[in-house]
Amino acid sequence: MERAREHVSTGEPEGPAQRPEAAGTALELLVHGVGGATPEEMLGDPRTVRITGDETAAVYRRADDADAEGDGLPDADTERRPDDHRTGPVREAYVWCNLTSGNGARALWLLLLPFMVVNLAHWMRPTTRGRTRTVRLYGLLVRLTGLTLTVLLVAAACEVALDLTAWQCAGTRACAQEHSWLGFLSPATSGDSWWSRPGRRLALAGLVPAALTGLLWYLSHRTWSAYESQQPMSRRAEPDEETGRTGLGRPGFWYGRRLVARLRAAHTAAGFLTVAAAVGTSAARYDRAPGGPAVLDTLGRLLDAILVVGAVVVLWVVCRRGRSENRLDQELDQTLVRWLPIGSIVLFALTLVYAGWSRPGWHSAGRLLGDMTFGCITLVQCLLVVVLGVVARILYRTRPDTRTAMRGLAGPAVAMLSCALGGVMSGGVSQRVADWLDGTRDSIPGPPVLLTWQASVIPALLVVLLGLIGWLARLTWTLRRREMNAVELDYKGEPKDTARTRRIASTRAMAALTDRAPRMVGIISFVTLLLGAGALAGAFATEDPPSEAAQGSYAVVQGAAETAQALGSWLIGLGFIVFVTWGRRAYKDPAARRTIGILWDVGTFWPRAAHPFAPPCYAERAVPDLTWRMATWTHSTGGRLVLSGHSQGSVLAAAAAWQLKPSVRKRIALLTYGSPLERLYGRWFPAHFGPAALTSLHREVACWRNLYRRTDPIGGPVRLPGDCGPQVDHEPLGDPLAYGRTERHPLPAPILGHSDYQADPVFAEERAQLLARLKPDVPAPRAQDDDGAGIHRGS
Repeated sequence: MERAREHVSTGEPEGPAQRPEAAGTALELLVHGVGGATPEEMLGDPRTVRITGDETAAVYRRADDADAEGDGLPDADTERRPDDHRTGPVREAYVWCNLTSGNGARALWLLLLPFMVVNLAHWMRPTTRGRTRTVRLYGLLVRLTGLTLTVLLVAAACEVALDLTAWQCAGTRACAQEHSWLGFLSPATSGDSWWSRPGRRLALAGLVPAALTGLLWYLSHRTWSAYESQQPMSRRAEPDEETGRTGLGRPGFWYGRRLVARLRAAHTAAGFLTVAAAVGTSAARYDRAPGGPAVLDTLGRLLDAILVVGAVVVLWVVCRRGRSENRLDQELDQTLVRWLPIGSIVLFALTLVYAGWSRPGWHSAGRLLGDMTFGCITLVQCLLVVVLGVVARILYRTRPDTRTAMRGLAGPAVAMLSCALGGVMSGGVSQRVADWLDGTRDSIPGPPVLLTWQASVIPALLVVLLGLIGWLARLTWTLRRREMNAVELDYKGEPKDTARTRRIASTRAMAALTDRAPRMVGIISFVTLLLGAGALAGAFATEDPPSEAAQGSYAVVQGAAETAQALGSWLIGLGFIVFVTWGRRAYKDPAARRTIGILWDVGTFWPRAAHPFAPPCYAERAVPDLTWRMATWTHSTGGRLVLSGHSQGSVLAAAAAWQLKPSVRKRIALLTYGSPLERLYGRWFPAHFGPAALTSLHREVACWRNLYRRTDPIGGPVRLPGDCGPQVDHEPLGDPLAYGRTERHPLPAPILGHSDYQADPVFAEERAQLLARLKPDVPAPRAQDDDGAGIHRGS
């Protein structure tokens, strides 16, 4: 890609605030959607220039437009004259796709999927009025749910490394002989070597989940430095400024470094404390037995007490503080952030020494305390989700809106799905490792009973999923029949083509299924909660796997239990293999990594408010980028600016517009197309993109038009109430552009769906009308000082 000299906007006026020769310039700032795009594709020109930015995110122009605001004559080899730009806007492309799909290390983000999902639940709270304490309680419950997911992931690693490998397999002759690399840990094959003592085996294996905790800390800290360190524009509030409609306009919304640092310290400490508890519990249980060593018994009780104190401190840190958005919170709790993880590491090291102390009569048998651990985690998660549902319902009833997804219960439902994802990942890893170590010999007890019960309910959940798929298929068929008549009415006078009409109607019907997603998620979450509670009750009541618990009952019940257990084990193992394969492919294949990046485009728009190990929020870089670019360009030129956003780019555009000063926001026109602002974000995140927030955005920008198609499964109308609706939403665009062959379209026109909105002539017409409604500013004198009229650099 050709790169000419780069013009970097710093936000600090360095010359005339507005140049008279540039005041008539019009700019269209394009923001692409999910999946990314190249600047060449966005600008329709193979010769592009990076105006400002870096390799991660940057603004590009056509090479011929690089100095469109300049007053010099063009070079001899330049075909276009400067005044040619007056007939159309200069186009800029903001490319941010590398924020979500970069190098191969991004494949590791798949491990963070449950964390990302629970973080979404934080932002799904319903719109409310005057319920500050209840809103804080909602955020607290989601943060506690996120903490249980960290403990669950580390506990799963402890189950694999400590229980299945070091305790069960290394302690069993038949299993250790099949795996020679475990020979030095096995008393039978190593001749009772130094490392073969149970406590030392556990201490050595404990390094594996500790390394996983360190990896999570590293990923969070690395992305924290790359994303949260980007400061938004610091500015003074104007007298008529109102940020109560949505938090997206608050100065500190896209700068959550303090909360992320606190949560990262707490979750890191929770991970090391979990490993310390897993290593030290078995040794302490042996020391408490009659005849055990008194000194070690005392040390074990002391370590247990310190573990409890550490757990209380972690809970206090998670509960103590939420997000601070009303200002740029640049203070970091240095003592807490530094010493809480260090203290947990020191305690973990002391636990390793304690567990590795010589105990000649200690031999490994059965399982470690995995059933109780996983059972407690599952019980706490179920209770948190239920209480979260009650709180969400209370918030929704204060300001009900029928468009809100699941009547305000979207957050609890998504939190339940995050817990289910964590359970499936934990169970899948444990089951596959147990099968790999032991095969079909049954020489070791295997994973905890609860994990087997949870795997056994997967077939029942699969039956529900198949039922929902059947319902969607029937609904699609019904919608297609209805759309067949609508398509014929839309293309009156065209020669009938049944196959063509059916394709268009099918595309519309499939696109309409997006609006049924809340019901799907609600049913799946509710069934998952019931099945999870049933698995927990069955494991605690019987203490046996389903196949053994059903022995002695009716033959039908016993056969169903055996089938469910075998099929569930196979399904959860298959899911784990697919997950690993997907991650490996994403690591090696940039195309696959870009496909996975689409998932992050949607899921990581929001800041990390509930879980610090979630993938980083790219909007904390993209929104300040767009805000700085718009503010500095309008300040320096006084020209007209159309902010043009497609798909997820329209969400970034709206968020950036909210971050501008009202005086600047009134000089910006907004053009959105294929936009999920209301259809997805307004329904699922009503507190920030609800009707009141979108209505305020319409009133605060100079003008706004929204384009959509009935064939688009993502974009839709903004649906503002009253007279605002027709002012923003254009009537649905025709898709395809031509039903049959015409002089303008001699070949069959494709069904565009969510793509190529700019190919529709309406796009250029609406952009021209927006530009006509904007008026360039009167050139202002040179900026004198920071008296509120200029732009202030973040301190």
